[in-house]
Amino acid sequence: MRRCVIVGGAEIRNYGLIREYLRDDDYFIYCDCGLNHKDSLHHEPDLIIGDFDSHSKPDDLSNVIVLPVIKDDTDTIFAIKEGIKRGFSEFILIGSTGGRLDHSLANIYALMMLKNSGKHAVILDDRSEIRLISAGERASIKWGCKFFSLINIAGISKGITITGAKYNVENALINPEYQYGVSNEVLSPEHDAQVSLSEGNLLLIIIRN
Repeated sequence: MRRCVIVGGAEIRNYGLIREYLRDDDYFIYCDCGLNHKDSLHHEPDLIIGDFDSHSKPDDLSNVIVLPVIKDDTDTIFAIKEGIKRGFSEFILIGSTGGRLDHSLANIYALMMLKNSGKHAVILDDRSEIRLISAGERASIKWGCKFFSLINIAGISKGITITGAKYNVENALINPEYQYGVSNEVLSPEHDAQVSLSEGNLLLIIIRN
């Protein structure tokens, strides 16, 4: 199934690593100065969205949605909503973390919007993969990553179980005030680490290098 790749304007240093995740049939939405990444990503835009306060407006507007500067949604959030409207079920966000902390946090919380809309989504940057796991889901973390962390960004997450890791837990609880699920490691190349929970949501952040 075709995926929606949304490209924001945050810095990308390791384009080669990001390109490993991309496919020729992905649908690319570039957001404003995210267009600066186009040549290095080797993918042309299917759609361009922005108020163009940080990049010049394209001459050809046939595949462009021009937004007002004064608006509720950031360019990236509007692009996510547009991708949902166009029927995509899987999203990849790149160029969306790093740089301005407010934009990074807004994009991370957008994973909850996508999850609540029944979509699958991941944020990729030079070092990490960020996704949201919810109650009843089981996530596998493969050998080869440097670390993985579990972060609670809302409410209370309960019934957390981690197996196959350096630090395993059973029926644990994490709330936003005390984040102790940082910098875990996969224990063996022969067995994936497994994470599940019975209530709430957790960010799973896999640090690749």
